[in-house]
Amino acid sequence: MRRGRFDVRARRNGLKEIYGNTLGLKTSEQQRLRNTFRRRVDPREIVSAELARHLTELSHELNRQVGVLINRKGDIEHVVVGNAHKLELPDIGRARAGQIRLRGLRLVHTHLKSEPLTKDDLTDLALLRLDCVAAVGVGHEGLPGVLHWAYLVPENGTGEFWHVSTLPSVHGEQPDLLSTLDALEEEFNRNAAARTVSGKERAILVAVCLDGNRARAESSLAELKELARTAGVEVVDSVLQMKREADPRYLIGRGKLEDLNLRSMQSMVDLLIFDKDLTPSQGRHIGDATSLKILDRTQLILDIFAQRAQTAEGKLQVELAQLKYRLPRLVQGDDSLSRLMGGGVGGRGPGETKLEIDRRRVRERITNLERRIDVISRERSVRRAQRNRREVPVISIVGYTNAGKSTLLNAITNAEVLAEDKLFATLDPTSRRLRFPQEREVIITDTVGFIRDLPKDLVAAFRATLEELYDASLLLHVVDASDPARDDQVEAVEKILASLGLMEKPRLMVWNKADQLSEDEVEALLRSKGGVAISAVKRDGLASLLAKADTTLFAEGASESIGVV
Repeated sequence: MRRGRFDVRARRNGLKEIYGNTLGLKTSEQQRLRNTFRRRVDPREIVSAELARHLTELSHELNRQVGVLINRKGDIEHVVVGNAHKLELPDIGRARAGQIRLRGLRLVHTHLKSEPLTKDDLTDLALLRLDCVAAVGVGHEGLPGVLHWAYLVPENGTGEFWHVSTLPSVHGEQPDLLSTLDALEEEFNRNAAARTVSGKERAILVAVCLDGNRARAESSLAELKELARTAGVEVVDSVLQMKREADPRYLIGRGKLEDLNLRSMQSMVDLLIFDKDLTPSQGRHIGDATSLKILDRTQLILDIFAQRAQTAEGKLQVELAQLKYRLPRLVQGDDSLSRLMGGGVGGRGPGETKLEIDRRRVRERITNLERRIDVISRERSVRRAQRNRREVPVISIVGYTNAGKSTLLNAITNAEVLAEDKLFATLDPTSRRLRFPQEREVIITDTVGFIRDLPKDLVAAFRATLEELYDASLLLHVVDASDPARDDQVEAVEKILASLGLMEKPRLMVWNKADQLSEDEVEALLRSKGGVAISAVKRDGLASLLAKADTTLFAEGASESIGVV
């Protein structure tokens, strides 16, 4: 970026100061640069011939680029001096991504070799949302030559962010700039109005493949898109970058970040969602570089859990996971200190900073939540002990999110548990009684769905819920048989079960949505993996499933008859 800070004190005193590389300039040269403020441009022109000649003569004499920022009245607001290759613009503030109107300033500067607009020129045009950027070539003996200029264009489906054109001379006829800007802003406004109908936040998804397995990365990116849809986010675009190693500062490459910056400006995007977890430093640096809201995969999952939690217990567990995630990411917003502590000997000094107070309060809240969840855990233990005394077997349904666990519970118990085609539709455990043949009863429990790279803090926070699995006599592992990534999903679920110490539990593989496969595919799946094939929606195969579960639970040597992967 070519933007720098300007002298705030000079602005306050009403002085017209020159910004940029003024080191080594003579007093007379600085005065000639200040005289530039006296000039005025016709608002309809890109630049007047008189101002262009003034700038090119100065640039030729100083052997440096010279530029001005002109408002729509034609007045010059800033005069900037650079080196022979680039300018450093004043800090006029970044435009917000969703901003409709342009900045109201245009940049006109010189190029010593009459070269076209550079990438820096065009990047500043987009990120500062300038009316236009123009470069006047410095010709023989400092006379103005060719004029290159560019302006932003609305989203057009071609991937172009700006329109660049060239005029052979500043003395020829120039386009009506004001009419062009009015038409552009009207089109920006129409596009923005069309986008705000949904009322959803707009996002670009970003994935980085570091292991060379592009197929796996694309599958994970598709899952991230479903997570975003579940969270109520409108996905505008998605980006997958192949890299050998992650950038320690931005995760993705610097060039890719600039490209995302431009896409977000043109598409009026509100946030970037990364498929990998970001370090606190990476999230902060990407946010500073883009001025957008930055989320990673864990934050998105936590947000979905926060939306879906209905019971007081679920809300406590989600809040605990969010606080544990945010604690290391608390940073000081400014250098100010909190109010001083009480006076007296030993009481003097700055006291705690605001950052330290915030962290202390978060740690206290985490401790309080953990105590309350421990109480809930003990209450659940009492209820489980009562069930155990009645010797009622427990079947727990586990599996990848959106595999059809709640639909299966509804199908075999005639319950009305919420079942949606969304990830994590069910968070709170639901238990129902189920009567088997020969007057046998079991309790069947639906649990929260799993997902690959499930946040550790979330697993820890939901321990009171997941403890239900420890007393289960049988785990029904529900898998979406129609999903191309089913093997990866099975692996992800078993990895979480292993981390909970549940891999020794009897498990029955339940291949749901088998109606979407051919008979040959179903037979091959059962031969290679074992288990039972069903369709929970159509209630196909439920009799076989219940018979298998009945045999497993009540027959002698039951644990040996289970189809374990």
